[in-house]
Amino acid sequence: MGKFVASAIAALLIAIGGVWTLQGLGYLKGSSMTGSTLWATVGPIVAAFGVALIFVAFRGTKKR
Repeated sequence: MGKFVASAIAALLIAIGGVWTLQGLGYLKGSSMTGSTLWATVGPIVAAFGVALIFVAFRGTKKR
């Protein structure tokens, strides 16, 4: 169950980070975030946290 929850949160982080990046770069219009360099910077950071969460959730345990 833990991997499912972690992967769902990671997918959400990646999606939100992608939207924020596109808004910050001006590709998605209609928001006060459009064209803001802050969101063009924060978006990829949030998406990277999502990718890191996927790696941590599925890295598995080492058997000796």
